[in-house]
Amino acid sequence: MADTETFAFQAEINQLLSLIINTFYSNKEIFLRELISNASDVSIIYHRFFFSFFFFPLTFFVFPCSCSVWIFISSGGNGVECLCDFDLQALDKIRFESLTDKSKLDAQPELFIHIVPDKTNNALSIIDSGVGMTKSDLVNNLGTIARSGTKEFMEALSAGADVSMIGQFGVGFYSSYLVAEKVIVTTKHNDDEQYVWESQAGGSFTVTRDVSGENLGRGTKITLFLKEDQLEYLEERRLKDLIKKHSEFISYPISLWTEKTTEKEISDDEDEEDKKDVEGKVEDVDEEKEEKKKKKIKEVSHEWSVVNKQKPIWMRKPEEIAKEEYAAFYKSLTNDWEEHLAVKHFSVEGQLEFKAILFVPKRAPFDAFDTRKKPNNIKLYVRRVFIMDNCEELMPEYLSFVKGIVDSEDLPLNISRETLQQNKILKVIRKNLVKKCVELFFEIAENKEDYNKFYEAFSKNIKLGIHEDTQNKSKLAELLRYHSTKSGDEMTSLKDYVTRMKEGQSEIYYITGESRKAVENSPFLERLKKKGYEVLYMVDAIDEYAVGQLKEFEGKKLVSATKEGLKIDESEDEKKKKEVLKEKFEGLCKVIKDVLGDKVEKVVVSDRVVDSPCCLVTGEYGWTANMERIMKAQALRDSSMAGYMSSKKTMEINPENAIMEELRKRAETDKNDKSVKDLVLLLFETALLTSGFSLDDPNTFGNRIQRMLKLGLNIDELEGAGDADADMPPLEDAAEAEGSKMEEVD
Repeated sequence: MADTETFAFQAEINQLLSLIINTFYSNKEIFLRELISNASDVSIIYHRFFFSFFFFPLTFFVFPCSCSVWIFISSGGNGVECLCDFDLQALDKIRFESLTDKSKLDAQPELFIHIVPDKTNNALSIIDSGVGMTKSDLVNNLGTIARSGTKEFMEALSAGADVSMIGQFGVGFYSSYLVAEKVIVTTKHNDDEQYVWESQAGGSFTVTRDVSGENLGRGTKITLFLKEDQLEYLEERRLKDLIKKHSEFISYPISLWTEKTTEKEISDDEDEEDKKDVEGKVEDVDEEKEEKKKKKIKEVSHEWSVVNKQKPIWMRKPEEIAKEEYAAFYKSLTNDWEEHLAVKHFSVEGQLEFKAILFVPKRAPFDAFDTRKKPNNIKLYVRRVFIMDNCEELMPEYLSFVKGIVDSEDLPLNISRETLQQNKILKVIRKNLVKKCVELFFEIAENKEDYNKFYEAFSKNIKLGIHEDTQNKSKLAELLRYHSTKSGDEMTSLKDYVTRMKEGQSEIYYITGESRKAVENSPFLERLKKKGYEVLYMVDAIDEYAVGQLKEFEGKKLVSATKEGLKIDESEDEKKKKEVLKEKFEGLCKVIKDVLGDKVEKVVVSDRVVDSPCCLVTGEYGWTANMERIMKAQALRDSSMAGYMSSKKTMEINPENAIMEELRKRAETDKNDKSVKDLVLLLFETALLTSGFSLDDPNTFGNRIQRMLKLGLNIDELEGAGDADADMPPLEDAAEAEGSKMEEVD
């Protein structure tokens, strides 16, 4: 070594180093990502100019510029593109330079990154065969404020920003001091001699011409002398994990100097030599030949191990990639043992540039809607450098099952989460990803068998999307599938439903409930079935939320069969008949309303039930019975909401039912007949169950049913369950008895 010179850091750099060293950061591991990125990656600001000049295709021209280099690339006579390089990094820079001068690679033809842990000296070296630095570069780039933003980053750190922002400002080299107490940079540029930069992050650094050290040929070697509490970064497993996590898809091979221990058997020749020393000695020799004694020794060797073997297949054209390659990439990305169901590989170019691969798994994870779990499905890269694996900003919650990667050319390198949330580029990327996901779902729908698997696994996500994503709800609605009164075992789409609608039908009818079995024979469907209208069965809890947001499909309003406002086309004869029956049963409606009181808002003659005696419907804009059941089942529900969201019930009676006709006669004979009240209460509670509501007092209803069983079995009161029923006359004799005792059960 010779010609050592000492330089002082600029004040801002000194403050920056002080902040990095003296402030506690939990994510110290980013130093390796930064140094590998500096060695390999390229951060280019593109300025596009189009000229009318004619250039030969694929010809490169280099012109001087205020930046380090302008490379004009001919585009076959249609114009040229200027790559205005503000921050070309080591390997990319020498590669670009070699395009016009192949001799630039003579000193070291291979482009690589080597990582060498040295446990003896507690040192970690990162070596690249990039462009290297001149003496002037060392002084200016590592000791003063660079154009890339050191001062701005220092101010951001002072304001409390996350250290992971470091790469955004182009000062990733200083992250070395997160783990190192001393850093030595050895570098060789084609246009200068080999120099050594050294600093312990004090107020100064030294630059020395290297005359006796290792000859790099070309490139840079950064040696970090680690702090005592950071020696984990010398462990092979830790380094491999970090490289795979952050730099797996770097364009250049990253090789780790690994230690390999093998056991070797060697023969023990000492006894042989002893035997040779004894001459003339007569020994009895066994018939079996003696085996030479063996012993095992451990042999330590070192070799280069390429860590980033997985290539970024998203950089290739989709038509060049085999299905097996996508499957292998998917499994390495997700650790899934099954192959993916579908894949979407695309790129977006123009003002915004990014590439992405999206996968749909074959099955939903068991904790798909666990809010405590952070999504870990879309990995964000910036120019092949890994940024984060739980980028919630890239995908809405309902698409959290989609897995894949996004590689942006426009986001700042190693952008922080705080900045990420506000970045406009990310919002555009998110919009494009959602659009491509919907396209992928429609592609899956082209294969009936695949779509059945997809819908079984992710139908809840699609319905959640309709509830949350107002912009795409119309497209998502086309993906919905339901069983219906006419679909049989198959499921039907809303689009297919519309094609089967009766002439003159302007509404889509549906019914919500707990299960398909629970709604198939619902009294609400009786008139609709008789008229030949198709009704969709919506039996997922989330259907209540989705249909509330959807409201219509292709101009057809979605109407619930369990709510008020159901209008069914009637002939003139049917309308006249209804008016007659309405007038005939007006008195009974008043009697029932008086008996039930606040339990119902009103009692009317129904035009939706055909066989059942009655049903209970809810208001058009309130909760359905199913929704009320769902809300009651919420463990952390707000009970105050039930007061204004649960609708008042309307009791609709069937005037053509024999029970109602007999009840009308009894009410007209004596509206104070106690048996009328008993029967009305029993009908109301039965209607609650058949309409999907729950009973407030199941015991009372049970007692009523038990009394009916006794009457049907002709069981004498004395043979009954006890004295509690002794004073209760049979229901059929209640009109003649002195007074019904059923009120005691109410």
